[in-house]
Amino acid sequence: MPMSRILLSLAGCVLAVSLTSHGHGRAAAAQASGRGTIKGHIRLTGKLPGNPVIRMGMDPMCASINSGKRTVQEFVAAGLDGSLANVFVTVQGSFQPAPAPAEPVTLDQRGCIYAPRVVGVRAGQTLQVRNSDDLLHNVHGLSAHGNGFNISEPRAGMVQQFHLKDEEVMVRVKCDIHSWMTAYVGVVNHPYFAVSGGTGQFEIANVPTGTHRIQAWQERYGPLVQTVRVRAGVATTVDFTYTGNEKPGNAGIQDLVLPESVRAIDFSASHAPPQQRP
Repeated sequence: MPMSRILLSLAGCVLAVSLTSHGHGRAAAAQASGRGTIKGHIRLTGKLPGNPVIRMGMDPMCASINSGKRTVQEFVAAGLDGSLANVFVTVQGSFQPAPAPAEPVTLDQRGCIYAPRVVGVRAGQTLQVRNSDDLLHNVHGLSAHGNGFNISEPRAGMVQQFHLKDEEVMVRVKCDIHSWMTAYVGVVNHPYFAVSGGTGQFEIANVPTGTHRIQAWQERYGPLVQTVRVRAGVATTVDFTYTGNEKPGNAGIQDLVLPESVRAIDFSASHAPPQQRP
């Protein structure tokens, strides 16, 4: 056998051993740390509800921004197969304290809609709310545990920061000027939470081993709770199923509909920049 082929064979063997050792090393590290992963899928098995179209006629500027679009109120963000997005999933219980991340979590007001609709933050972390619209918005956080706030953002580019201190699932954020604008913030004392994506999937990594209660929260259908046993170095699957008959969530939202008999309100004065004194 030529020397070059021998060297290539030896190199392949060394690489295979290295990759295998690396994989075993990661698994061993996870087991040694006493942590595992929780992942799963969230589905609605009942009839998919029709999310209502948002009527923005009361503010002509919002209507103009969304001209030609069919913007709906996503009470239930579900795919054709029932996969549910925007579900906040958290591990319940007390864990060893750890510093909250220094970087903030961002909500954006864009096109007279909050995005994303559901976020999670650590207690002690900063929530920043940005106004990307060149018009007046109001940021109003409704809290039962000391996380409330209420402030205006009259111009594009403005950012307000709020230090959320107390665990609370969920804080509803709304705009008092545009009643259809809503977002939800889950505030927890630990890093073991997630928000389901468009496929209904979620994953929570590095969860301490043991038996835990896992809660899923959906704004229309409320909470579901399951118990799961987390093992070191293992991914445990927990799926949640909503039937559509569950008790509604804790915050109903009304659409803003302008009757034809009512003249549209002129918000131009609110949108104008402040006048400077001579």
